[in-house]
This record gives sequence, C-alpha cells and structure tokens, in this order.
Amino acid sequence: MNLLVTGGCGFIGSNYIHYIFNTFSDITVINIDKLTYAGNLLNLQAIEKKYGGTRYFFEHADIANADAVNSIFEKYDIDAVVNFAAESHVDRSINDPSPFITTNVMGTQVLLTAARNAKIERFVHVSTDEVYGDLSLDDPAFTEETPLHPSSPYSASKASADMLAYAFYRTYGYNVSITRCSNNYGPYQFPEKLIPLIFTLASADKPLPVYGTGMNIRDWIHVSDHCKGVHLTLMKGKAGKAYNFGGNAERTNLEVIRTILHDLDKSEDLITFVQDRPGHDRRYAMNYSLAQKELGYEPEYSFERGIKETLNWYKKNTDWLKDVQSGAYLEFMKKWYGNN
Repeated sequence: MNLLVTGGCGFIGSNYIHYIFNTFSDITVINIDKLTYAGNLLNLQAIEKKYGGTRYFFEHADIANADAVNSIFEKYDIDAVVNFAAESHVDRSINDPSPFITTNVMGTQVLLTAARNAKIERFVHVSTDEVYGDLSLDDPAFTEETPLHPSSPYSASKASADMLAYAFYRTYGYNVSITRCSNNYGPYQFPEKLIPLIFTLASADKPLPVYGTGMNIRDWIHVSDHCKGVHLTLMKGKAGKAYNFGGNAERTNLEVIRTILHDLDKSEDLITFVQDRPGHDRRYAMNYSLAQKELGYEPEYSFERGIKETLNWYKKNTDWLKDVQSGAYLEFMKKWYGNN
C-alpha cells in the first residue's frame, strides 16, 4: 500500500508513521506537512534516515493549497489517505479562529476533492471528541449518534470538516470514514498541551497554571492506542461511518497534574489556579463499543502504564524538549527544506 499521511510531522501523525514502520513491512508512506510551529522533522528523523527515498517520502506542503496537493497526487501512486493535518489547540483558536478554518475546513475540502478526483480508494479523516461538546457528570459517554455541538472555534472547525467528509460520502459515494478520539498523550507531544506542559514547568519548579478549579474531566487515550484505532478504521471501517476511540481513563485535570507531580517528586504548592478558559467544556467521555464490535478495537494502555511511560520518555528526551522550546527544531527544518 502507498499511504498518504497528512500532518505526519505533528504529535499524532508522527506517532502513526512510527506505528506503520514498526508494524508493517509492505506500506510506503508519503507524508505531507506544512511544518507549522507544531510540526517537527526531528520526530521522524530515524524514519527518514532508514527509509527515506525507499518507503518514506516527505512533501513540504499546505493541504489548503489545491495546486500543491494535486501535484502530489499526480507524483505518487497513492492508494489511501489518512488526514491528521489540523490546527488543534483550543486556546489558539480562541485567540484567532482564522487558521483553524483555513486548515481544518478548507484544507479538508481540498484533500477530499483531490483524492476523489484522483480516484483514491480509501480516505480516513481524523477528528476529535470535542465536536460533541461536553457532558455533565451524570451523562452517558458520547456515542457516534451523539449530536455535534462544538463549543470552541477549534471544535467547530473540526465538526465542519466531519460534515464535509460525510457529505462526500452521501453526495459522491466516496469511501471515507471518520475517527473521533479522546485526549491523546504520549511521546513527541508539543509542550503547549497539558501533560508535557506540566512536566516541563514542574521539572523547572515553575508555577503550574490550572484553569478554574481543575475539575474538568477528560478521557485519556495513549497515542499508540489511537494510532491502532485509526489504522483499524483504514483497513476495516465502513464508508460514511464515524468511529469513537477512547482510553477508558477519565481523569480530572487536577488528578493528572498531581500524578505528574508525584512522579517528579514535586510539591503540589506549584499548582496555581487561574481564570477559566472561555467556554471550557466540563467533561468528555467516549463510548467506543462500535469500534470494538466492527473493528476489534481495544485499548492496550491503562492510564497508569501510559503516563509512566510517557513521563519516562520526556525524561530521556530532554534534548528534544529543549530544541522545541528554544526553536532549534525550526532551524533544523530550515537546513533541510529551506525557508519555503
């Protein structure tokens, strides 16, 4: 299979590419990435070194640029597309929604159109549980039948992209499926997200900003389990259907932060409560029984195992964290691909 992966230099996309090369010997990956602040070539340096030019190819491109995307589809004999490319940080979307509309909505439309025109056999669009809105403490977990009710510009842009994917199925009969997952954690996560942010700040004995009371609840999924779910969808998912993936690990933000502090042997006095985020969703939880039934999905990681392995990875990869924080990885990318 020749597999086009978009956003492959980001956190989840790069983990998916590692999953492919660690699991299969007969898949070639073409990776499209715009290389925004969260896209890091260092995440795939080992893959590039071992497979570059044979089973791995990188294309520096914006998925919202139709000419660039069409040229890539013409250049390679592509069998399937997995679309991870997205602006994904809620706080950034509140500050400026426009990049989220451009990449998440227009970019998805460009990709779907190009893939359909090129007669690509299979398309998986990667989404988020945030398209469902939020839950009260007593509500049952989200199912694929839960109405979409996004709260932030980010989740609204992802819900729009989901609807485009579904429209391509309904209107054109295109073979596209949608995946929705809960909060990911694991290696290579950009340190603006909760777990690497708290690890980084706590390691330096800096104050830990916690929104509101810290009692917002998320269902945490290890990125390896998410990647497995995405690939199961690619291979077994039905056209026009969405599949939920969760980690069966609901935790309050405060519980996650205290787990990290305990692991680092740091004081809870570092916790500093700050004004809550506008429109902050109360709780997410995912019912993934459909994925269990139709795809054979089951998360392998407990939260206790996953968070321990994740924190150990950050401890062993402090140079990666320093490069990301210093901007050195941007200089690394310029050396490889220039300033384009």
